Amino acid sequence: MNFETKLIHGGISEDATTGAMSVPIYMASTFRQKKIGTNKYEYSRSGNPTREAVEDLIADLENGTAGFAFASGSAAIHTVFSMFSAGDHIIVGNDVYGGTFRLIDNVLKRFDMTFTTVDTRDLAAVEAAIQPTTKAIYLETPTNPLLRVTDIAAVAQLAQSHQLISIIDNTFASPYIQRPLDDGVDIVLHSASKYLGGHSDLIGGLVVTKDKHLGEQIGYLQNAIGSILAPQESWLLQRGMKTLALRMQAHLKNIEVVFEYLKQHPMVAKVYYPGDPENQDYEVAKKQMRGFGAMLSFELRPGLDPERFVENLQIITLAESLGALESLIEIPAKMTHGAIPRDVRLQNGIKDELIRLSVGVEDSDDLLADLQQGFDSLN
Repeated sequence: MNFETKLIHGGISEDATTGAMSVPIYMASTFRQKKIGTNKYEYSRSGNPTREAVEDLIADLENGTAGFAFASGSAAIHTVFSMFSAGDHIIVGNDVYGGTFRLIDNVLKRFDMTFTTVDTRDLAAVEAAIQPTTKAIYLETPTNPLLRVTDIAAVAQLAQSHQLISIIDNTFASPYIQRPLDDGVDIVLHSASKYLGGHSDLIGGLVVTKDKHLGEQIGYLQNAIGSILAPQESWLLQRGMKTLALRMQAHLKNIEVVFEYLKQHPMVAKVYYPGDPENQDYEVAKKQMRGFGAMLSFELRPGLDPERFVENLQIITLAESLGALESLIEIPAKMTHGAIPRDVRLQNGIKDELIRLSVGVEDSDDLLADLQQGFDSLN
């Protein structure tokens, strides 16, 4: 079954009892047990039919063995990190979401887990960071917010050769663009609030595992920790996922127009976009991605005010998040990555004037006109 068909018919796509083409929202906390130990569902923290439908769908889309839905992307990440113990060491990409950095720096380190941050595009640096206590390699690709692209298959192979678990946050790409499990990765995560949900109407996180053993571990932790996705959000998420291919086609068409416009604009100093042939990661992105995603970041020329620029836009919305129908813009240093100390941000290349843009599905002429009036406000 091809990917576009899987979106519609994958997982549990209809209600087994009634044949309804939309899986019902099972607002139940508990389920009648006719005989002890024989029921499929017993308590909604442990399993719910609506949540199961979206979990099976993401497993199908990522070509995994098991999927798990959580209350947020951060909850999904925390649950995955909960596989590890005090004294364990994890290698982390140096360009990750600010919330991931906050979780690691302010929470997990208190439990005596240790972390080393590296540029995961540099395989020699990744291998040099491996210690006797290293258990996993965790990264994003493309990264947030600098859109750096790591060779997925190469990192997965390196992890396998050292008996490490490889974990990739696939939020910026979505399974429409790339499927890391196919390249040998062990665990894939998503902030489902982004491209998978697609409509700015839910918070959720997803995890997919490649093999049964890891799936059993994540399933146990999901039930033990309890940060599950509720039935209403599960239904919204499955509905959103069904239109992923249609939305991504529009996203990808628009970003090419926006990229070319920003690349030529005299007020723009630099554009970060994997689809730029001048980008050092272009060939890797071209090899492993189906299109280059619909995210880009850019820096204004020195002396121009990024806050004034984003606050004067009318169609493009100043807001955190990404991957929605509407175009969203933000300043990472002040918003999504504000939890990262400034010296660390600067060391990793996240400048104060960096602007991140999630290109939506509006008419591209309207997006360009809005960007231009934003630039005009700087004169």
